[in-house]
Amino acid sequence: MFALGTDSFVFGGILPSIAGYYHVSIGAAGQLITAYALTFALLAPTIAALAAGVPRKRLLLIGMGIFIVANIGTIFSPSLHVALITRVLAGIGAATFSPTASGTGTMLVPPERRGFALSIIVAGLTTSTALGTPIGAVIGGLADWRWSLAFVAALGVAGFVGVWTLLDEVPQPPAISLLKRFAPLADSRVGLILLTTVLAQVGTFIIYNYVSIVFDRATGGNPSVLGGLLVLWGLAGTFSNLLTGRILDKVGSRKVVIVMLSAVVLAIVTMPWSTVNLWTSAIAIFVWGGCAWGVLVPQQFRLVSLNPPMAAVLVGLNTSATYIGISIAGVVGATAIPVIGSHQLGFLASALVVAAIAMSEIAHRRVSAVKSHNAAKNAAAV
Repeated sequence: MFALGTDSFVFGGILPSIAGYYHVSIGAAGQLITAYALTFALLAPTIAALAAGVPRKRLLLIGMGIFIVANIGTIFSPSLHVALITRVLAGIGAATFSPTASGTGTMLVPPERRGFALSIIVAGLTTSTALGTPIGAVIGGLADWRWSLAFVAALGVAGFVGVWTLLDEVPQPPAISLLKRFAPLADSRVGLILLTTVLAQVGTFIIYNYVSIVFDRATGGNPSVLGGLLVLWGLAGTFSNLLTGRILDKVGSRKVVIVMLSAVVLAIVTMPWSTVNLWTSAIAIFVWGGCAWGVLVPQQFRLVSLNPPMAAVLVGLNTSATYIGISIAGVVGATAIPVIGSHQLGFLASALVVAAIAMSEIAHRRVSAVKSHNAAKNAAAV
C-alpha cells in the first residue's frame, strides 16, 4: 500500500519534468494523474466483484505484478499517449490489489484485531504521503523523473516478494455481487455524503496535483525544498487522522467535517499570497494537508453509521469517490491553469471546498430527516 500511495501522489512533484520531457503543457502531463485515479476509482469495486472466486494470494500477486510492469512501462514510454496507457494499467493493478489487501488483512486475524489489521494496511497509504511521495519527488528532481517511478516499481517488487514468500493462503471471503456493491447508492443520504467527498477532494487535489508550480515561488524550483513541504503535508495528514479518530465520538462527525473543511478553505484561498514565502508556505501546507486528510475518517464514519452491515462496501465507495475527485481535479486544474495561472488556483479550489461544506450540510439534514421519520414511524407502530 506504501507503493500504491507513493504512485498516487508522487506525480504532483515531478509534473514539470514530465511536461518538459514530452514537450507538452503541465496540464497535459497532469492527465497521467487523472488516468491512474479514474481507473482506480471505477475498477476497484468492479474487479473486487468479478474476481471474488480467485484465491486471495494469487489476486494480490496479479495486482502487484500488473502495477510493477505498468510503472516500468511508464519509464520507457516514448510518448505521452503511451504513458497514459501505462498509467491506466497501473490503475488496474492498484484497483486489483488495494481492496483485496484490506479484505485479506481482516481475515488473517481474530475479529477483535481486525481494526488494528486495517490500520496497518491503511498506514501504508498515509505514510506514503509523508515519506514515499517526498522521497520520490526529490529523486525525480535531483536525477530524472523516471527514477521516481523506478523507486515506485522497487517498492512494488518488495511488496510482491513479501506477499509471495510470507503470506499463506487464506479462506475465500463471501462473494458480494457488483449490483450489491453499488446498491447503497440508491440511498440519497449515501449519495450526498459521497458527493461531499468528491467536491472536497477536487478542491484539495486541484492544488496538490500541481503543487510543484503552485509553490514554485517559495521553493525556487529546488526539489529538496519541495520534498520538505510534501513531508509536512503528509505528517500533518497522519497526525490529523489520529486526532479525528479520537475526538469523533465526542463532538460528532458533522462538526469535525465543517471545522476541517473550513480550515482547508482558509488555507487554500490565501495561497496566492502565502506561497510567495517559504515559511508562510510551510504553515499553509501543514494546515491544508492536516485538515484535508482529517475529513477522511468522519466521512467514513458517517457512511458506516447509515448501514453498519455494509461497512466494507460503503468505505470502498468512499475510496472510489476520493479517486474520482482526484481525477476530476487533474482535468479542472489543467483547464484552469492557462486561464487564471497556477498561483491563482487557490481561488477556484476554495470555491469547490465551500461547495463541499454546503453539500455536507444538505447531507446532514437529509440524514436527520430520515432519522426523525423513522422515529415517528416506530412510535406510531408501538
